[in-house]
Parts: sequence; structure tokens; C-alpha cells
Amino acid sequence: MTVTCPDIIETVCGGAAGSKIAAFFDLDGTLVRGFTAESILRDQLRRGQIGPAELARLVAAVPEGHERIGRIGIEALRGRTVDEMTDVGLRTFVNEIAGAIRPEARNLVRAHLRMGHTVVIASSATRIQIEPVARDLGIPHIVCTELEADGGVLTGHSAAGLLWGRPKAAAVRAFADAHEIDLEGSYGYANGAEDVAFLSSVGHPYAVNPDSGLVHAAEDRGWPILTLREPPSPGLRAYLGTLAGLIGVNTGLATGIGCGWLTGDRRLGINAGIGLAADLALAFTGVRLDVTGAEILEKARPAVFIANHQSTLDALVLASLLRHDFTAVAKKEARLDPRMIVIGATVDPVWIDRSDLTKAKASLDAAVRRLRDGTSILILPEGTRMPTPTPGRFKKGAFRIAMQAEVPIVPIVLRNTGELAWRRSLVVNPGTVEIAVLEPITTGDWDLADLDRRIAEVRQLFVDTLENWPRTLTDEALPVGARRGWA
Repeated sequence: MTVTCPDIIETVCGGAAGSKIAAFFDLDGTLVRGFTAESILRDQLRRGQIGPAELARLVAAVPEGHERIGRIGIEALRGRTVDEMTDVGLRTFVNEIAGAIRPEARNLVRAHLRMGHTVVIASSATRIQIEPVARDLGIPHIVCTELEADGGVLTGHSAAGLLWGRPKAAAVRAFADAHEIDLEGSYGYANGAEDVAFLSSVGHPYAVNPDSGLVHAAEDRGWPILTLREPPSPGLRAYLGTLAGLIGVNTGLATGIGCGWLTGDRRLGINAGIGLAADLALAFTGVRLDVTGAEILEKARPAVFIANHQSTLDALVLASLLRHDFTAVAKKEARLDPRMIVIGATVDPVWIDRSDLTKAKASLDAAVRRLRDGTSILILPEGTRMPTPTPGRFKKGAFRIAMQAEVPIVPIVLRNTGELAWRRSLVVNPGTVEIAVLEPITTGDWDLADLDRRIAEVRQLFVDTLENWPRTLTDEALPVGARRGWA
């Protein structure tokens, strides 16, 4: 029996609520595509932290299966500090693992959290691999292979053994006993045949993107089989579309510059060029925009527009939305990015030198002057691309500028640009970007003493919108521009 992610979410939301019900998620191959240990291995090989002898032992263990590889991997950590390996886990999460989290797995986790269930990652992986994923997904509990340490130094052993197969099932049952969990009413998600015993422990087992062994076991036991879509990998269409998109950007901007020169109206040319460049690039890359609240973009101008930031695609999406009479605030280092040369010359951003407070303040003052002259400002308050859809900490600059210029803040929530072009990728996959434009936030009654609370409230609007996405649109995603009469 096959099911879809919406099917399971409907079952979860229609079932029992409360902390007596648990949802146990396997990590590798279930929440995350592939194996997180491979990411850590690549990181350590690049940094010369694994020698030829250790690598040879790992390669020789491949025919013996994942359990043997896991034991050798743990032994190889002997002498490394807990702090050092915690940093390795965080670094590999940011650089690789975050981009391998299955988008629909996020939706499943969110559904269980909304129901007040006790959500757990249960895995044979170590806490080093699991904690960054659990933190990002908001999962509070971990059942895993715990590494033994002496004085903060790893011994190369596991405190209670490798949680592979039946030991993992036993650990899940022990967790359930300790937390008074109703296992018959609980849910389990896993991908491998080694987890048959684990899945048999719960009343609602799901075989997720299962290997052949688990497919057979699921069919024999009548367990539902769920296939979650993978984070997209670039294909020929994506590479060709991205190349065409770059050409489209330059063509659009050049056309706008020419229009400004012919008419003698530089602002008219810039406005025409920005919209055309963004629309051509998105059309060539096969990206469509599904916008909730598009009418708000013209409600309160000039304004400080803020957006969450996860992808190189964000700039094109936001340019297509804002289109006219705006510029951006960007960090000074971005001037060295080849992609910013033409865009920077056209949009004329306000460059912020974050290493020099005096220069940074002067730049913010320049942004305020532009707002007072009628030009809106776009700022990405996280200051860098986030590795996952979870918003990062918001910096104060955007909010100070809005207060000083006495203009509203307009939040633009980007839901899934990171799926189409992950933070480290220069290639854009075709697809639909979902966007929610929220109501303008007035800043006239704000004061600096209360600014941290105000910023936290605005950030929470992004978090809440991402978790409870508005569904006010009934039409299908249209080609870029069509929703507002642009095409």
C-alpha cells in the first residue's frame, strides 16, 4: 500500500494529540537523503584528518555492511575531542547535510509537533551527526549511538553500543517506557530493512523511500510505503536554463540602460531594466512565482522591504516582485562577486562596511536619505544565506533605517528558493517559488529601548508564516509576471 505525505499528515492531524503519542524518525535515508557519515568522511578527508590506514579499513569494511563501517568509524574518533567533533558536525551540516533534508520530511515533523506529539530522532548515527538536524527541525529528543568520552576526549567506543537493528528497537522501547509513551498509538518512519524491529514497535509504521528489504517486509506486514521527493539535483535543463538566465539578466539590464539613455530618464531605464532582467532570467530558468499578498507590494512605498535569505535565486525573485523605484543594502564584500558587477552598476546599492562602524553608520544614513527621496530599500536582515528554510537571527540595520526614515517595514517570506537553488549552488532548477507578502508594519511608535523585542516579533512572523503557509490562492502558479498583469 502506497501513501503520500499529505495522506499521512491528514491521518496525523485527525488522530490523537498530546505527548503520550510519539513520532520516531530515522535519520539517514529517511529525514535526510543518503548517509550523514559520508558527509563527515568527506570533510575529514579534505582536511587531512583521516590517514591512509584508517581510510583503507573503512573501504575494506564496505562489503561487510553499514554496521561494520559504523564501528570502524567510531574507533577512528579515538583521541579527538568532543568539542572538535561537535564543530565538525555543525560544519558538515551547514555545508552539505542541510541541503539533503527532504522537504516533505519537514512537513511531517511539523504536523507531529503541531499535534503536541513527542517527536524523536531515533538513529544508529551519533549525536554529532544528529543534533544540528534536530535543532533545525525543532525536534527535542534524540535516541542515538552515544560516544564514550573521558575528560572531553573520545575513547573510540560507544557508551551503550551501536544502535543498529534490534538494539535500536530496544532503545526506542526504553525511551517510550521512560516517557510514558503509548507505542500502539505512536508513529515510526524508517527506510532500511535493519529497522523492521523498530517499526514493529509502533502502531503506525511507515516505510519511507525503502530499500528492497524493507519493501518486502512492508508488503508482508501491510505497512504503508511512503516515497518522499528528494531535494532536486541539477540536470541538463537546469544548467542550460541557468546559462540562458544569466544572458537574460544582462540583456534586460542592457535594454534598460539603453532605454534610459534614449529617453534621458535614468530612473525610467533602471526600472524597465530591473523588471525585464528578472522576468527573462526566471522565464529561462523555468521558475514560476506563486504570490500571496502581491497587492501589498504597492500599498506603502517607500518602505523597507525585508526577506529571508536562503539562495542565490532570492535576488531575482525579489527583483521581479519589487520591479521599480527600489535599491538594496548589501555587504561591501559582495562588490567583489562577479555576478554583482552589472547589477551593482544598475541598482546602485548602499554598500555596508561591517568592519568599520563609522563607515557603516554613514552608509545607513545614506539609505535613510534614499527612502526620504522616495526610493524603497530591500534588506535581507539575516546578513547571509541560511543553510535551511529556518530563519536565522535578524540584524538591526533594516529596523533602525525604517525607524529613522519613519517608513513601514514590509516582510516578504520566501518559502522554498533553497529547494530550487541551494545556498552554495550557482545552478537554478525549474520549479515554483512560493511567496507570502505580509502586511506593512508601522515603525512610528517604536523606540530603540524596545528594538530587540520588536525585531524578535518580526522574525517570529516569518517563522509562523513558514509553519502555517497561507492558502488564499486558488489559481495554479502562472508564468512570471502574469499574476499582476506583467505578462
